[in-house]
Amino acid sequence: MALGAIYGLIALGYTMVYGVLRFINFAHGDVFMLGAFAGYFLAPVVHRFFPEQSWGGALVVLVLAMAACSCIGVLIEFLAYRPLRGRPRLTMLITAIGVSLFIEYTCQHEAVFGAAPRKFPELIPDTAWHIGGVVLNTNQVIVFVTTGVLLLALRFIVQKTRVGIAMRAVSFNEQAAALMGVSINSIISFTFGLGSALAGAGGILFALNYASIDPLMGVQTGLKAFIAAVFGGIGNLPGAALGALILGVVETFAGGIPGLSNYRDGIAFGILILVLLFRPAGLLGRVETEKV
Repeated sequence: MALGAIYGLIALGYTMVYGVLRFINFAHGDVFMLGAFAGYFLAPVVHRFFPEQSWGGALVVLVLAMAACSCIGVLIEFLAYRPLRGRPRLTMLITAIGVSLFIEYTCQHEAVFGAAPRKFPELIPDTAWHIGGVVLNTNQVIVFVTTGVLLLALRFIVQKTRVGIAMRAVSFNEQAAALMGVSINSIISFTFGLGSALAGAGGILFALNYASIDPLMGVQTGLKAFIAAVFGGIGNLPGAALGALILGVVETFAGGIPGLSNYRDGIAFGILILVLLFRPAGLLGRVETEKV
């Protein structure tokens, strides 16, 4: 469930961008990676003002990493996607793949991060709790709590604020929203920033649980988060969260079954194929008729 919660934070970014622009931002997984590296470099700076392995310091690192990823997401949208907004969707899709490859291979350069994995600093003391036959550690509990808080905050923003209403209006009908005075560019930039902030939080939580980070860590994790978004219903926020939780549980159980542990990644892509074959709209998605 902890793994599924991390997938969920990334999947929400995929599904929000798709809901507004109707295209998949394949560079989103690399923003997740940049969030982990932001935490890696911010932790020593924050520890100058907070004691090491303190809750206050960990919270500051999380917030700063989310802010950094939010700025990166807005910059990617402004430089790479906005000039192509009137072009065919295939053009934007190819551009998204190009942006993803550019980030990955630039970050592998020795002058940036380097290709070697790095050990993520321990932001908080790790403690284990035994509840019946279940063993929970501090990092897993932080994943649950942080994901829950961020999901509630996201739901409040989308459902109860003016900018959330504008996001839903742009998703429903961009032209009508523009005629009603909604700034399309601002809303799309806000959507990218919000989704990238969630990906940054996912990068910090992933690094806390798995300790090792590298410039290619967002490739496979981003693809699985995309599968979770499609599984739950691309464009549907609760569907993305549900699909991510199910995928995380199935993948973890498959990794613990003899004979299936080597196929845990294949199972995720098998789920994607089955969903596309039998329920293309996903678990909570709705089939929509598109006029041509």
